[in-house]
Amino acid sequence: MSSPAERYTGPGAGAIHRLLKVMNALIILAGCIMALTFFCVVILRYGFGADLFAYEEWLLVIAFWFFFLASAVATYRDTHINADILGIFLSRPKTIWFRALVVMVIEFLILIYLSYLGFVMVLEDVTDYPRWQTTIALKIPFLVPRLGIFMGFLLMTFFTAIALIVHLKTDPNAPLPDERKPEVV
Repeated sequence: MSSPAERYTGPGAGAIHRLLKVMNALIILAGCIMALTFFCVVILRYGFGADLFAYEEWLLVIAFWFFFLASAVATYRDTHINADILGIFLSRPKTIWFRALVVMVIEFLILIYLSYLGFVMVLEDVTDYPRWQTTIALKIPFLVPRLGIFMGFLLMTFFTAIALIVHLKTDPNAPLPDERKPEVV
């Protein structure tokens, strides 16, 4: 079953799908870079007794972008981790619909706040321009990973808003698809 955001067909749906393709490509690239880096570190360290200079610094930047882009994609697909114990006990479609609405509204409000905090964090770095905090060895500005955090929260908020719009357009009394029907024992 597709997530509410995946069922969105309104204005900009094509742009959203292209954005997701770019995000997925960046996630795959980041995963490959991280795996290749760790491979090289092991070969250099244990094979040649050498060290890859300051790899932790640029790898941490990649890891931040990787984590937050992947979180946004999981939000879009509605595959992020949740503790949905209440959903097991609900069987009426209207109750399930209303519970999903409440969960999405709470999630949306929290993400708006986190996006605001991410914006404040990035703004603080930008306004501090000549005296940017940087990493020790490679002098990578802290703005780079913090921008990944902000973009991740912003994309999660956007995808949750889309899911909320789609959910509000669905009929609360519609029968449940087979995957959502509770198992009868």
